[in-house]
Amino acid sequence: MYGLFRSEDWLVEIIILAMVALLVGLRLFSVLGRRTGHEQPIAKPAEAPAQPAPVSRPIADLAPQPISPADTAITPAAMDGIRQIVQADALFDVRRFLEGARSAYRMILEAFWRGDEGELGRLVDGDVREAFAQAIADRKAAGHLLENRLVSIENASIEAARLDGQMAVITVRFDADIAAVTRDADGNVIAGSLSDAVPTHDLWTFSRHVRAEDPNWILVETDEAA
Repeated sequence: MYGLFRSEDWLVEIIILAMVALLVGLRLFSVLGRRTGHEQPIAKPAEAPAQPAPVSRPIADLAPQPISPADTAITPAAMDGIRQIVQADALFDVRRFLEGARSAYRMILEAFWRGDEGELGRLVDGDVREAFAQAIADRKAAGHLLENRLVSIENASIEAARLDGQMAVITVRFDADIAAVTRDADGNVIAGSLSDAVPTHDLWTFSRHVRAEDPNWILVETDEAA
């Protein structure tokens, strides 16, 4: 009898514990298992602010700023022609052109002095090329060598400009100091001096088709400036 009573007590305890667990589970479900519509959303990690997508600038925005005699080396007589060239070629820039003209002035003179007709062929055209070629031929025939040096370019300014159809034509005045020496075949100095620079004043005219893919300008005329 004693053993049976103990078994029944144990069974009663299990049943009571099961009922308690059931009641707790129902209570939790009633509280947690329903949505009232007022729950706060689950917080998400802070995200970095969206960066604006890069905007492609139209070609017009990349065009040079309007020109004026106050901030560029352009004579008043050349302003109308420069404006025509800018209208035909929106990427034309006066400052870049003058920088290129200075470089071309040095390159062409040095190619002529050393007799490099191949280099001159890329930089000059027409009558200028023929005149340079003839001067080089005469110099070689006389056995003369030029030992010249461009000391400095004091000034480079646009003196004239025009648009002939699709051809842009610009004349630049160069004021420079050049040290010049001419030697004979034996190396003797027959003219000039490297210790004394001589002021020179040139008018060089460059030309370029405004629709050409090649950005280089070609020297088409030379003259002495007053």
